[in-house]
Amino acid sequence: MKKIPFLVCLLLAFVSCDFSNYILKQDYDFTTVFEKSGGTETATYPEVIEYYANLAAVYPTISLQQIGETDSGEPLHLAIYSRNKQFDLNEGRKENSILLINNGIHPGESDGIDATMMLFRDLAQDSIPLPENTIIAAIPVYNVGGALNRNSFTRTNQNGPKEYGFRGNARNFDLNRDFIKADTKNTRSFYEIFHKVDPDVFIDTHVSNGADYQYSLTHLFTQHNKLGGESGNYVKIDMMPALKKALRKKKLDITPYVNVFNDIPEKGFSQFLDNPRYSTGYAALWNTFGMMVETHMLKPYDQRVKGTYEVLRSMIDITDEDTKLIKKLRKDAIAGFPKKTSYQFDYEVDSSKTSTLKFKGYEGEIVKSEVTGMDRLKYDRSKPFTKDVTYYDNFKPTREISLPQGYIVPQAWWPIVDLLKLNRVEMKRFDKDTTLQLQVYRIEDYETTKESYEGHYPHSNTKVSANQEKVNIRKGDFFIPINQRAGRYLMATLEPESPDSFFNWNFFDSILQQKEGFSPYVFEDFAREFLDDHPEVEDEFLEKKKKDRDFAANWYAQLDWIHKKSEHYEKAHLRYPVFRVNR
Repeated sequence: MKKIPFLVCLLLAFVSCDFSNYILKQDYDFTTVFEKSGGTETATYPEVIEYYANLAAVYPTISLQQIGETDSGEPLHLAIYSRNKQFDLNEGRKENSILLINNGIHPGESDGIDATMMLFRDLAQDSIPLPENTIIAAIPVYNVGGALNRNSFTRTNQNGPKEYGFRGNARNFDLNRDFIKADTKNTRSFYEIFHKVDPDVFIDTHVSNGADYQYSLTHLFTQHNKLGGESGNYVKIDMMPALKKALRKKKLDITPYVNVFNDIPEKGFSQFLDNPRYSTGYAALWNTFGMMVETHMLKPYDQRVKGTYEVLRSMIDITDEDTKLIKKLRKDAIAGFPKKTSYQFDYEVDSSKTSTLKFKGYEGEIVKSEVTGMDRLKYDRSKPFTKDVTYYDNFKPTREISLPQGYIVPQAWWPIVDLLKLNRVEMKRFDKDTTLQLQVYRIEDYETTKESYEGHYPHSNTKVSANQEKVNIRKGDFFIPINQRAGRYLMATLEPESPDSFFNWNFFDSILQQKEGFSPYVFEDFAREFLDDHPEVEDEFLEKKKKDRDFAANWYAQLDWIHKKSEHYEKAHLRYPVFRVNR
């Protein structure tokens, strides 16, 4: 047998490998459904996942992973683009920033699904400038159940695509209200992805609803006052203007999300306040820079998808250029939080500080409805305008509380402990029974919605009183220090007065019901004896009857008041079961 020279073997091997790779690439068509349809259709969920799987099979810079389960029974997926083929994110983040894109949280708002498919293809094929310092991760479709529930009618106000998914997930939850309460498997799997990726920048893709105007693109950045400090300043002064400038070079206009419904924007409008229940509000608890891109519902679908694509590219460019600064700001914010003396929350518009937008809208007028015969709003697209519009983009906290050393959560409250664990909260179990002097809250007042909201009847305007008390701690209960990455998350969820606290999301409603009571005919004698033994309480009782006419006329309310002052009243009623360890 004739021997083949080594160099010839090497050359043949090279040609063979290159040719098989060429054949492999030709086996796949990476033209998206959106492109094939001329910009009128969006891919189905199976088509989306198959597309990313094929990209990952062909291009070594793309990875596709299954992570966790959704309410639909289907898994969540995480796609990653890494120019250096670095898919170990713990290693990758040492030198790179990481940007996470979330698509299809509302699958009827499918613009980001199609835009991100094209983005990953173009990155893999080197057909656009590649980021040098940024790893890009994406959840191709977050609300899988909603994506599988396709129709052509539920997005009543939306101009395309021909078919799309439904807003509610497989259990009819709006996932963009679930980031704290985590009622869905989707959210619990999102936690795993979010903490695995630990993004420096987070982008959620949406389609707007509300007023009509000339823009195809609007942005909704994390509210800068709420994010706070140098990070908040960077969002307002640097990142937001940089996006506007980058899009202007591409001949695209963008404006802040128009937070106006059934009214005209030129009257002025406020920034949307992204509390922690929303995706960017949740991301802010981890000092991640967040933004939503909201395309306008009435613009053509192809225009919206292409606009979303350019927003994503521009945000990648900004992140890539500012990688060192963004990573430093996050690091400083995480390290600096536990050193703060207080936590501010419950933000409201600060009307003393406003901005002015050169806003491009359409003239609106009030006309008679041909349906109801009553007044209705109608926009006239033949009358575009550019006007100075007042924009309320500053917020101020209405409440402030000192930072504790930490919290103690009894093991009995395992649903809370489970959520903390899913968010990688550091905690330590007591190894023996003990008694500690702790700050104990009592719920003094709260309001509750009369209608169901996302599977709950949430509380609001919660007010508490605080006292130092001796508390019996059992072996196995949890101490949770505030000095950790999850510090902001802990303050937002464990402080009962915080808008999206676990208390306000009904996790502690069992303490609101009194379990033991009294029979009036029996307690009458106890009450008399108790007042005789406690003259200071009787003085308070008589004074209350004198000042409160309704109380004075209600014999049961009087006995109940005395009962609550006595040793017979159960301590657990209205006693918040998470305790503060003060500094």
